Amino acid sequence: MKTLSDLVSEAHARIQTSHEHINPVVEVRQGMRDSGIPADVITLDCLRTQRRINLVVHDHQPGTVLYQFVTREEEVSSEFKQIDVTALSSDTLFDWMQDYFG
Repeated sequence: MKTLSDLVSEAHARIQTSHEHINPVVEVRQGMRDSGIPADVITLDCLRTQRRINLVVHDHQPGTVLYQFVTREEEVSSEFKQIDVTALSSDTLFDWMQDYFG
């Protein structure tokens, strides 16, 4: 989770500098753990477009980040894609935010 948080922080800073109109809100959520699911979630929300990117790190899938592009209204969907954390970079996260929120 530390690696993912660092990547998100770097991408977030870059997107704020490059695209003032996007200005995503980043939140770490532990509601899944509170419900007995061994996972943490980072949400990236764009208030202007009402779009969200969910990033999930599950204890049973170490080294893998589950992700999805949804709206803030739907909050979460049942379909997740996955990427190895070593293949994920701040550039990837920046591109996702730029393309999906822009």
